[in-house]
Amino acid sequence: MQTFRTEGNYRDAAHLSMAELRAAIVSGEILQATALAFDVHRQLRFDLGGVRGVMPFAACAEGADTGAVRDIAVLTRVGRATCFVIESLEEDAEGRPFFRLSRAKAQQMCREEYLDALGPGDILPCAVTHIESFGAFCDVGCGISALLPIDCMSVSRISSPADRVIVGQQILCAIRSRDSQGRFVLTIRELLGTWAENAAAFTPGETVVGIVRSIEEYGTFVEIAPNLAGLAESCPDLCPGQAVSVYIKSILPEKMKIKLVIVNRALGQGHRFELRYFVTEGHIDRWVYSTPESKKQIVTEFAAPACNHA
Repeated sequence: MQTFRTEGNYRDAAHLSMAELRAAIVSGEILQATALAFDVHRQLRFDLGGVRGVMPFAACAEGADTGAVRDIAVLTRVGRATCFVIESLEEDAEGRPFFRLSRAKAQQMCREEYLDALGPGDILPCAVTHIESFGAFCDVGCGISALLPIDCMSVSRISSPADRVIVGQQILCAIRSRDSQGRFVLTIRELLGTWAENAAAFTPGETVVGIVRSIEEYGTFVEIAPNLAGLAESCPDLCPGQAVSVYIKSILPEKMKIKLVIVNRALGQGHRFELRYFVTEGHIDRWVYSTPESKKQIVTEFAAPACNHA
């Protein structure tokens, strides 16, 4: 049975024998290799164990045959691991053998046999492919892209998606919604723990590293875990993204608040929190971030078409 992965995580066809490559044609196995060129004939070229691999433009991505894919989306594959199925072993006009490859067919298989069976609340592995101010685009399988919006990256506020993820990072996401064309919008914050789960890792009296997330007139919000922030005194000379050390003065579950005191604002180095997942597989119907005692309720209902905040 075919296992569908993010691009870059399939068997490397460049290291397979001719017998293995022929077997892959018969089985329809998805392989990958580094695209070496996008030539004047608008096709990607590969080297598969000394035999040329050719991927015509129409086979480079779903929608390329209808004009929905621009050249830039294909030529940027050059130098990168690209997945495909081998459709055939043929000979050119000079009698030289070459493999005809199709990434579009691999994507179609991934969509029909894997992604189409998923819905809101399902958890899946992803890979961050590029970052914009409004979110990160992720590969959800065979290079098929989905958006992870910035407001679904964290409960604690962040100013940029780069505060949470980096290009190339392998992450877990839940499907937030799916449109009529089957395109996903992703979310990660529901996997990073509730307020109580995150707060349980800290104790009043500790001093820990934090990251300044926003500066308000009434105080400075400092993140101490990816889904947890506390409030310290107002410090106008700080800036978002700056690493500081903070003393935990109190933890108040009933108000869902953590009171902090900034101890050192000149750590002299950046800091990034590793993502800690409290849910790693399966499906989520409803997620409640808030504590039972808190008047403020932060809830996601995955049955709804989008993240709901009450």
